Amino acid sequence: MPPAQNRTLTLASASHIRATMLRNAGLNFSVHHGRVDEVALAAALTADGAGAQDIADALAEAKARKISARAPGSLVIGADQTLECDGRVLSKPASPDDADGQLQFLSGKTHRLFAAAVVCENGAPIWRHTGTARLTMRDLSTEYRADYLARNWDDIRHCVGCYRIEAEGIRLFSRVDGDFFHILGLPLIELLTWLGIRGDIAT
Repeated sequence: MPPAQNRTLTLASASHIRATMLRNAGLNFSVHHGRVDEVALAAALTADGAGAQDIADALAEAKARKISARAPGSLVIGADQTLECDGRVLSKPASPDDADGQLQFLSGKTHRLFAAAVVCENGAPIWRHTGTARLTMRDLSTEYRADYLARNWDDIRHCVGCYRIEAEGIRLFSRVDGDFFHILGLPLIELLTWLGIRGDIAT
């Protein structure tokens, strides 16, 4: 196995927060967005009976595979996150009205977030992990939802669940159970542990 300093890491994601997490952890990596038709793939998986966890894993793998196929020798990290509540899988909001509907649906309920990561090398997956967190949203009034979305739409429009837990989104919740990094969208500790055991990063 090549020494840690010679390993090339690539993040196959356009997510700023995932890149920030890896950067803050001291990793050197490049970013290449693995463009995948997430809506179509998720819809096909749902039609086949896949649950939120399987969808997150499949989307993460699709992103990693796409970049890995043209980055030989690199460890390519794909990641995705899904939300499930009462058997319904939610996607990123398409509009402020859609976001308001999602928040109304989640209000007063406990939902689960699934944060999946898949690492591919030479076009094939060699590691995967999905973390889970449970979040209970307090009852949100119509007025509060409207004010919240007016203040935060630009920041949460690409966020499943219509919130950023590290920002004002934390005010939506009465209880949060789970790893903070899973909530942000990446099983970071598990990924770093695996890279360290293999010797791909210094430990």
